[in-house]
Amino acid sequence: MLLATFVVANNMIGSGFFLLPASLAGQGGVTALSWLLGTVIAVVLGGAFARLARDYPKLNCPDDYVRPSLGRDMGFLATTLYWASSWIGNNAIAVAAFGYLVTLLPIDGGDSTWRIAGQVGLIWLMFAINLLGPRQVAKFQSFCVVFGLLPVAVVLLGGWGHFDADLYAAAWNVTGQSDAHVVFSNLAPIFWAFVGLETGAMVAGIVHDPDENVPRATLGGIVLAGVVYLLSSVLVMGIVPAAELAASSAPFALVAGQIFGAWAIPVIAAAAALKATGTLGGWMLVSGESGARAAQRGYLPAVFGRLMANGAAGPGLAIIAAAMTAIAFLTLAPTVSGQFETIIGMVVLLVVLAYVAAGLSLLVGTPTRPSGLKERALGVGALLACSLLIFSSPWSMVGGAALVVLLAWVGFRLLGGRAQPSQP
Repeated sequence: MLLATFVVANNMIGSGFFLLPASLAGQGGVTALSWLLGTVIAVVLGGAFARLARDYPKLNCPDDYVRPSLGRDMGFLATTLYWASSWIGNNAIAVAAFGYLVTLLPIDGGDSTWRIAGQVGLIWLMFAINLLGPRQVAKFQSFCVVFGLLPVAVVLLGGWGHFDADLYAAAWNVTGQSDAHVVFSNLAPIFWAFVGLETGAMVAGIVHDPDENVPRATLGGIVLAGVVYLLSSVLVMGIVPAAELAASSAPFALVAGQIFGAWAIPVIAAAAALKATGTLGGWMLVSGESGARAAQRGYLPAVFGRLMANGAAGPGLAIIAAAMTAIAFLTLAPTVSGQFETIIGMVVLLVVLAYVAAGLSLLVGTPTRPSGLKERALGVGALLACSLLIFSSPWSMVGGAALVVLLAWVGFRLLGGRAQPSQP
């Protein structure tokens, strides 16, 4: 169970861990309260997915638990929105990875030409690694996790001796708006850090007594990730002034330099870039596999379901990498944190709309699996959590996400509604 807990936590500790401190520094230390509320929201949603994993022990796609309760149209929306959120979110990971990598290179990190070239280069490098097959991607990601997180853990443990409570208090709220407004408005960006909580539903095969231990691993992993995020965010804001932190593309490297000296900056930057790159490779694998499952169910063109001999979804991944390249250009902003915030805002809304289907599935149940009081309570809790995240987002993004959903559904009804799904 302990191993499964760390698997869940690792799936969430990625680009948000390395770049969100810079994004949130422009708001102030009050965002620590956003982390607390965001962790509670993630726990509620994690409980819903843990229950779904118990009811559908072989699930590997949102369609597996959505269609039995809500029908094929909702199965399509949940599956394709989750797929889209995975590959769009990969751009945010590429932004974070190159934000750290650029500190090691003799180039101007503020030059948008270099930034876009670096992000696109990482995208296609991870595409090439994914062509080697899922097994090789898993080995690459394991290497990146081990050697990427250890130096950063040293910063988290050794940094508290340099923590300045007065510096932290001085930047408690630098927005000029109320604390409540800042806390609420930062829920959606912060929730980016918890995207991946649903993977806890996939660990049933590696734990003893999954009925008991899957919920424990899911909720334990979410709480562990939440504690790490909260402590790291508070720590960096108490060591580096908020203005410097907000302008940095590599906040942890900046903090390491303050703690240990200039020699630590490239070490931490390399470690963070390695971990973020491994995360990018792993989530690109998820994008390819989720696209393949969606194609098998008739929700995406058949090209996404074509697998190479080693199991890689090569043709679909090529399309995904091209789409990610386009997103990189479309979201380019003057600063790394600005581009990162734009992308994660888009992704959180898409994935939350997919999570809505999970809550509805628990609430409605099926004729053969009717919802009891516990399932209905978890369903209502998940829907309330999703509502908080939606209403905390800018209305322009909410409108854009709603338009994407409408166009996707209309396209499905016109072009794919009568398609017969193949067996997954």
